[in-house]
Amino acid sequence: YISNHHNLSQKMTSDNIPLMKLDNKNPIIMGILNVTPDSFSDGGLFQHKEHAFKQAEKMLSDGATIIDIGGESTRPGATPVSVQEELDRVIPIIELIQQRLNVIISIDTSKAIVMTEAAKAGAGLINDVQALRADGALIAAQQTGLPICLMHMQGQPSTMQRDPYYHGIVAEIIEFLLHRADECIAHGIDKKNIILDPGFGFGKTLDHNIEIFKELEALTQLVYPVLIGASRKSMIGQITGKEIEQRMPGSVALATMAAMKGIDIIRVHDVCETADALKIVKALNSSTFY
Repeated sequence: YISNHHNLSQKMTSDNIPLMKLDNKNPIIMGILNVTPDSFSDGGLFQHKEHAFKQAEKMLSDGATIIDIGGESTRPGATPVSVQEELDRVIPIIELIQQRLNVIISIDTSKAIVMTEAAKAGAGLINDVQALRADGALIAAQQTGLPICLMHMQGQPSTMQRDPYYHGIVAEIIEFLLHRADECIAHGIDKKNIILDPGFGFGKTLDHNIEIFKELEALTQLVYPVLIGASRKSMIGQITGKEIEQRMPGSVALATMAAMKGIDIIRVHDVCETADALKIVKALNSSTFY
């Protein structure tokens, strides 16, 4: 379930009633909006608040249900930023989107203070690549009452691509994510508000990423909704030989396959193209065409 306690409150009779139930036969799209100078794909494009808003507006029009706002790059080798700098980047655009658009806002952060302040500003989902392992993050997330997406990552962004190794990658990812989910529940986070993400490209080689994709059903058979984010990532470049700005077709292919494998949320840069692909999947999966 995803609930938005702030900017979609008019659709709810109580803050405790979820906005929607995820349906893995009809996955939803999370549009990526990085308000950073150095994110691997769109770094520097949407640092200005109005530019970021226009991009959010376009993604909503193109078919996104969630806008995922990030103020710190997590690309391999990325340099961490201070709490204040991250707040200065994300809070103004969260407030602006909350005021003007009818969309779920996700905050892509691992910092407890950013989670708290983003929730106050209007965020309806916390998306954490560190799965609430940073200092204070678990308590902060619980206190917001928001849904949380827990992602698997081996190591840290600065080191994660230095010879990642697993005995059995899918089993290890599942074990990690279920352990983190249990920790969340033990700290008072509602089980219905937990989403899992295997973390494509975060401490994984190309072979690892392919193996995860082939076995996505092992994740979708768990009791939690599953999100994947492989949009424009290096695995597409390694397979196709294309640079970042040329990876849209590969990204759409992965999104299409993910939808066919029952993934609930697909996190992408190219919302319009992905939405069209998902409409095709839905039509072919339906008993009647409409």
